[in-house]
Amino acid sequence: MKLLHIVATPREGGSNTLLVAREFIDTLAEQVTDLEVTTVDLYRDDLPAVAGTNIEVKYSLSKGGPVDRAHQESWTEIESLIATFMSSDIYVISCPMWNLSIPYALKYYIDCLIQPGYVFEYDEAGRPLPLVHGKRLVCITSRGGDYGPESPLGAYDFQEPYLRAIFGFIGVTDVAFVNAQPMDVSALRDAALASATAQARGLAGASAAFGMTGEIAS
Repeated sequence: MKLLHIVATPREGGSNTLLVAREFIDTLAEQVTDLEVTTVDLYRDDLPAVAGTNIEVKYSLSKGGPVDRAHQESWTEIESLIATFMSSDIYVISCPMWNLSIPYALKYYIDCLIQPGYVFEYDEAGRPLPLVHGKRLVCITSRGGDYGPESPLGAYDFQEPYLRAIFGFIGVTDVAFVNAQPMDVSALRDAALASATAQARGLAGASAAFGMTGEIAS
């Protein structure tokens, strides 16, 4: 099993998001002996530019055009990022909530990744068709407040709906969330972190049987 860990937090040792994500990955590694983990650290790795020649290629592809030779070298960096994504079986995104949504670095990565002809295409009627199939996505988040569906803040959660929508657009519909919340309420923080950690371990156990029919319970 190949796991791609997409790290969307600039913090390391002090990150609650990473703490829970590592519990998931470590638990999965205990049960899947051939687990291969690749990490994309969005704040430390050099991501290709979605500008200049690459933005020209993007619009050319959107119109059904080719990647011309003059732009091939820079576009290869985009293709390499997509290839790493496509070769993985399960994705783990470590993503704190920033201003009700996702950090800018994750949005940038998504903008690099979501390219026509690679992860989706249009049919003759102009309808988008997903090209990513048979993958699983686990999103580990931490939020300052409680943005659960029963909370008064639930309507302000633009993080989970966006991630479900954009990855569902390319075909990744087997999605589970582990939300550590509310992390900014000191009286509730320890219990919230313990609950998220336990949920992550349980989800890892369910994910160890990847390849069997059925989806991860959300």
